Amino acid sequence: MKKLSQEFYPMLLNISGKRCVVVGGGRVALRKVRALIEHGASVEVISPTLCLELNKLAETSEIKLLRRQYQAGDLKRALLAIAATDDKDINQQVVKEAKDRAVLVNAVDNLENSDFIVPSYARRGDITIAVSTAGRSPALARKIRTKLEKELGDEYASLVSLIGEVRAEAKRQGIKITGDDWQEALDLDLLARLLKKGDVEKARAILLKNLTGTKR
Repeated sequence: MKKLSQEFYPMLLNISGKRCVVVGGGRVALRKVRALIEHGASVEVISPTLCLELNKLAETSEIKLLRRQYQAGDLKRALLAIAATDDKDINQQVVKEAKDRAVLVNAVDNLENSDFIVPSYARRGDITIAVSTAGRSPALARKIRTKLEKELGDEYASLVSLIGEVRAEAKRQGIKITGDDWQEALDLDLLARLLKKGDVEKARAILLKNLTGTKR
């Protein structure tokens, strides 16, 4: 099977409060904007025309809007940029400026010139599951993500919180727990079932017992 020229490095990026620019005002731009807002970015949209939903986001000040064509210099002090117009020439101009300014860029119509792609993802509290096909088939990535999402109930978000509390307590007591210890102690099926029923204390007791057993 032929491989793409790039191999994308999977990572989670903190964009909270960071300036992120989306060039384009259509449905594709809307999807990009919604994901950026969900993760706390300071979003600026540049487009002479907007779809209805983007216009509403501008009216409620959830995004900053420049209602005009993209111009050179629009990416100053941006962390990342997304070129999402239906004009390949404009998208390429955005890519060029981004490269010149060392701004991370995604061109929706040009994977080869993109620094990053956005996977299909699902969130449960602090858990994020991301699925990517390296841009080959977003539809397949979405299908796989949907399947995994059905198996990831809200109890797993509760499990993250529980583990965080146990880790903090172990740290206060000076107990060292290795990554291997956690792997042995985490009976996911049992803990998830208990948390789904709301039996947090029993889940905590079992987790602590399992961790104590790994230290013997």
